[in-house]
Amino acid sequence: MATRTAAQRREQARVEYDAFLRNCPTHQLVDRISDKWVCLVIAALSTGPMRYSDLSRKIAGVSPKMLTQTLRSLERDGVLSRTVTAAVPVRVDYELTPLGTGLAHVLTAVKDWAETHIEQVHEARDRYDAESRSS
Repeated sequence: MATRTAAQRREQARVEYDAFLRNCPTHQLVDRISDKWVCLVIAALSTGPMRYSDLSRKIAGVSPKMLTQTLRSLERDGVLSRTVTAAVPVRVDYELTPLGTGLAHVLTAVKDWAETHIEQVHEARDRYDAESRSS
């Protein structure tokens, strides 16, 4: 059996990633990035850096705990960076990394699609509900 380097093992694992498998890391990543708060945070930051308070005002309905958890998980994943500036009070800014900017294109498109097609979705729901009641 031939010995493989760490880089070769990583490349082989990358080729074998399958997001349809529960234990695959890509399955877990898809789960993370499909979260509504992740989508909204990334879309908000796609226009440029923001402070925590600006994000909490922009994203209606997000609790402080959920916003903090979302920001920490995205920082851990390398999607955004957190910059602390010594001041009184301390200033903390969040900004998308190059990795996050790539993801922002996709998630902003999803947000835009939802905003564009919500009326069609409402109409489809109304038709479905009316047909379900008459069956």
